[in-house]
Amino acid sequence: MMRAAALFGIALLTFLADPAGAQSTDEIRIGQTLPYSGPASGFGAIGRTQEAFFEKLNAEGGINGRKVKFITLDDAYSPPKTVEQTRKLVEQEEVLMMFGSLGTATNSAVQRYLNAKKVPQLFVLSGATKWADPQKNPWTMPGMAAYESEGVVYAKYILQTKPDAKIAILSQNDDFGRDYVAGFKRALGAKAAGMIIAEASYETSAPTISSQLSTLKASGANVLFGVVLGKFTSQMVKGVAEIGWKPELFFVPTSASSISFLEPAGLDNAVGLISSSNQKDTMDPQWAEDAGVKEYFAFMKQYMPTADLSNSNYAAGYHYATLLMTALKACKDDISRDNIMRQAASLKDVKLPLLLPGMTVTTGPDDYLPFQQLQLRRFNGKSWVSFGDVLDDR
Repeated sequence: MMRAAALFGIALLTFLADPAGAQSTDEIRIGQTLPYSGPASGFGAIGRTQEAFFEKLNAEGGINGRKVKFITLDDAYSPPKTVEQTRKLVEQEEVLMMFGSLGTATNSAVQRYLNAKKVPQLFVLSGATKWADPQKNPWTMPGMAAYESEGVVYAKYILQTKPDAKIAILSQNDDFGRDYVAGFKRALGAKAAGMIIAEASYETSAPTISSQLSTLKASGANVLFGVVLGKFTSQMVKGVAEIGWKPELFFVPTSASSISFLEPAGLDNAVGLISSSNQKDTMDPQWAEDAGVKEYFAFMKQYMPTADLSNSNYAAGYHYATLLMTALKACKDDISRDNIMRQAASLKDVKLPLLLPGMTVTTGPDDYLPFQQLQLRRFNGKSWVSFGDVLDDR
């Protein structure tokens, strides 16, 4: 009994001496969960790119002389599986941090656990506003522009260009839809009550949204903000055309702007649609001679020669990996969990290879949003074309 107690005491002292887990002095262990199987498996390209990125980084000497051990596991976009794999990464693989895991429901399932364990949950791939709450969850930080910030940008543009707009809003009835609408109304301020003349929502289980579109058209609105996703993007764009509605300004969120969503609606029907972005489109000829894009293509040619470069998930994976690398390099010789969060929350005007010109990453102890700048873009029938100034939610 005394020997068992002594062993327990030694184990406890070891744990207290090394609260970050058993970290080798020459290795940085990073965990991640992504859907490599299931309905969202296309996003697996993000993690595969990051595996290759850290392989390249290690070949060049690592980060501040330390090699990166990157362990990315399949959670099939299923919250219970995310919990299982995250626990495995923290308790068995003893990772220093979690990085770039995808999804709102999946990250929500492990947020409390990771914060209780004081394990950094860095650069979450979801635009939900709740990831940027340093008071409540100091160990969680988002990696995308917040849905609210995007809503702000669209409202600012309307105020600048059409201050007498009559606005209709169609939104998905969940946190995704509510975040966008909240940001949109916040930026309109006191004018929101007079400018927004109609609102409708839909459930993700709904077969169609045709009745909502008819109601919104009947309101007489000349500006439409459609907070939609997936098949509902196609239904909205096609539905608006079929009922002969021609809003003067017609917005969809970045997450709904994929050509794969627009094609079923007819690309001609999507002409004039407005969305936003903060990342260079690597396939757009305008960036062919851009140093950051050329650097990305050189990396892909060497490390992922068979990848389909038109798949934007590869560029996204590279983009977020460069952000993490910047934060880790700032840690210098102190790779404790505390210092990782400290450095991630003190980025100042950081430029990344695939960020649009004029955009930088800035964070603070009370400001966990790395991306708060966006540029509007308009669909011309073939591709998205950027226009106007960089807008922000600062």
